[in-house]
Amino acid sequence: MKLPSLLAAALLLLSSAAFAADPPVILLWPNGAPHSEGKTADQVVKTTNGERVITGVNKPSITLFIPDKSKATGVGVLVAPGGGHYQLSYDSEGCFVGQWLADRGIAAFVLTNRLAREAGSTYTLDDELADTQRAMRLINSRAAEWTVDPKKLGMIGFSAGGELVTMLVAKNDPGDPKATDPIETFSCKPAFQGLLYPGNSKAITPTKDSPPAFLLCGANDRPDISEGLPAAYLKFKAAAVPAELHIYVATGHGFGYRPRSTAPSNQWPWRFQDWLAASGFLKKSALLGPPATAP
Repeated sequence: MKLPSLLAAALLLLSSAAFAADPPVILLWPNGAPHSEGKTADQVVKTTNGERVITGVNKPSITLFIPDKSKATGVGVLVAPGGGHYQLSYDSEGCFVGQWLADRGIAAFVLTNRLAREAGSTYTLDDELADTQRAMRLINSRAAEWTVDPKKLGMIGFSAGGELVTMLVAKNDPGDPKATDPIETFSCKPAFQGLLYPGNSKAITPTKDSPPAFLLCGANDRPDISEGLPAAYLKFKAAAVPAELHIYVATGHGFGYRPRSTAPSNQWPWRFQDWLAASGFLKKSALLGPPATAP
């Protein structure tokens, strides 16, 4: 085997070892999700360059990254990976982010939702929204167990996941007190929102009741995002909704977060952490700055 092949194999082995102790995964509907009746096929996980991509989701779930109670801040974040509604970038826009947050005392829950635009899919964007709403309700129903303050539970999403954030902000409720399913009695309203190069930037229409927003994109992204997100920021400002916008130069779409990346855009989680503190969700004493060298 040539050296490059050996190196690639070693990196893949290390990646597999890193996920050997997989974090807990909780089904959103243990008895089956609505509109998934009769679909028993397991989701498909493919690994490319040490990162996992998920397709074929029939059993939506959340993957838990819960910090030690000794350093828990009470903040919780539902993380929605992107992938054009036909796949999920489970690591770079999900688990890597979840682990980063948990390491800093922020409980994270990576959403694995059904996919409306996957080839042959019978699901719709309404099903994806239902998964998102259910995930928020489930987290709220077990907030004490997972050391989350419901007033500090928000959602961030990447690309298509950002679209789900926008959909949730537009359509949420305090729960149905008459529901027979106990989880449905809990709220699905997010306390804050993070829109990370969302695919529907030009469609964002905040109102005075919208939660505070953290906005992020690359200057070289598609015009509907690189131009649409700054326009959305101005809409937040006009609606008197606190918002913060970051645009990284020489950066395109889908940069996510990777622990070993030296790209300037890989510093965004620290900006998000600062924003949580500035917005009153996180105590400033809990802030941890980036390492002296690039992560």
